[in-house]
Amino acid sequence: MPRNKSGSANGGLIGKRNLTSFGKCTTTVKTSSGNLCLQSGTKIISATIVAGGGAGGGSGGSCTASGGGGAGGLRNVELNANGQIPITVGAGGSGQPNNTGNDGSVSTIVGCTTVSATGGGGGAKYGAGVSGNPGGSGGGEGGRAPVGNPGGTGNAGGFSPPEGNPGGDGAPNSPGPDASAGGGGGHSAAGGDANQGPKTGGAGGAGTDVSPLYPGACLPACGTYAGGGGGGGQSGAGSGGSGGGGAGSTGTSATAGTTNTGGGGGSTFTPSPPGTSSTGANGGSGIVIVKELSKASGIWSMQSQFAAMTAGACGASVWPRKLESYSLNYLVLAGGGGGGFVCTGPTTGGGGGGGGGYRASGFGPSPLRAPALTIEEGNYSITVGAGGAASSAHGNPGSNSVFSTITSAGGGGGGGSGSSAGKPGGSGGGSAGTPEPGSTFAGGSGNTPPVSPPQGNDGGGAPGPSTARGGSGGGGAGGAGSNASNPGGSGGSGVPNDITGTATTYAAGAPGASNSPPDGGSAGTANEGDGGGGSKGLSPANDGAAGGSGLVVVRGPSAVTFAVSPGTNSTSTHPGGDKIATFTVSGTLTVS
Repeated sequence: MPRNKSGSANGGLIGKRNLTSFGKCTTTVKTSSGNLCLQSGTKIISATIVAGGGAGGGSGGSCTASGGGGAGGLRNVELNANGQIPITVGAGGSGQPNNTGNDGSVSTIVGCTTVSATGGGGGAKYGAGVSGNPGGSGGGEGGRAPVGNPGGTGNAGGFSPPEGNPGGDGAPNSPGPDASAGGGGGHSAAGGDANQGPKTGGAGGAGTDVSPLYPGACLPACGTYAGGGGGGGQSGAGSGGSGGGGAGSTGTSATAGTTNTGGGGGSTFTPSPPGTSSTGANGGSGIVIVKELSKASGIWSMQSQFAAMTAGACGASVWPRKLESYSLNYLVLAGGGGGGFVCTGPTTGGGGGGGGGYRASGFGPSPLRAPALTIEEGNYSITVGAGGAASSAHGNPGSNSVFSTITSAGGGGGGGSGSSAGKPGGSGGGSAGTPEPGSTFAGGSGNTPPVSPPQGNDGGGAPGPSTARGGSGGGGAGGAGSNASNPGGSGGSGVPNDITGTATTYAAGAPGASNSPPDGGSAGTANEGDGGGGSKGLSPANDGAAGGSGLVVVRGPSAVTFAVSPGTNSTSTHPGGDKIATFTVSGTLTVS
């Protein structure tokens, strides 16, 4: 039988041509942190991850040179991922006066596993025995380095292939002049060594052009990233490496790494007179580029079919399986607001903090139940809001909690010194008491921003004319806070909910402080979203109390599987068969 030439070339075609080449190859560029929602059917992605670049070193004294900042680590990876994937874009390191530059921050992608690139190492300040910092690429060595002392090491993450290279050496103190420094390492090359004779700084190491990996895509900086920063020098400064590295300087002002390239910052040279100092340039922020590889559509070769069926996300088959959808109930509880504090002036009490926003489905009082949320299997970023911190003035607000499209607003802070009105939030904070008859203070508005069913209630106020000097109570998810009174208004009630299998009351408002004697409020309970109590007394012993942190709980049918990270969070199975995922800290929920 004659050989099928078409089939032998590509493993056997279904149809005449393989039109998809294993997917649509949609490319998305992320220049800031946030979630990326992959197309339905995508199970495998390739990505370029570039961390923030390190800052150049700052110099001080007479005729001193500092090292260039190392580039952020650059990694080209392929990983299993589907649904919504959290992405962190690392910030560039900041320069410091007469000191080693700060390192850049990591960039990450969370698929079925977490993949990261290491921030670039800060360039070294001038001085004997001071090394450039290690990082994705290492920072350059400053002038007066001991002979044979290298710049900071690269590939700090220990990856294969390496994510970067070391920084260059600085000029030694002896023999000869030491007024020149090494360049920061880049992804494709090490930082250049200082030139001792003409006193010129080393060039930053070259970055890498990743544009061939993303044909047709419009990439920032033409796709070249992770160049090292140039070293400072007396007679000449090192150039920045291709890929956003900042140039070094022969004076006190160097060039920053380019934004969204992970380029290292340039470093400085400080001339006479003694006592003059300079600040190294900042590193450039990172970037993350994602290409979707496995959207199941078009005409597939048999080879592509086999790869899709055996290399799916989290061990699942890609093709032709349709992603499952699940109807999930939730409790999304924000952090409670902190209580207000009054110390000086008339003897008035601080207002109580408002409870964190309460949003729920399936469990708890029926008027506050929203419809269940239908989502596809995949990865979902979970944010658990912190409670508002203790304060010696007006109360601090709590932080938002988030699950998918559901956001609960942090509770409003209670009124206190400097701002007597209660603050708005999931539930509003209570106002401080009135210092004189006729004064009026408003309570903070609840259900801010507005959602239906409402996520909370208003805080109490001090309506005039009033002689009530005790603080007002913060609003709660179950009721408004009480107005100012003597000794202090009560907080609004919380709401009971048993989604975890145990009935617990959440998001209660806190009471306002007594007008006299000194009165310290109680902190809100962790992971219950309660407001912190208002205070009256001597700072800091009786600061307005902190609000309680929030909580996110997701509950689904027995057919669903939950996985959570980090391990501080937990999963469980209800006796009736429902699966429960409980988040006490921010993390990632995998639904499959």
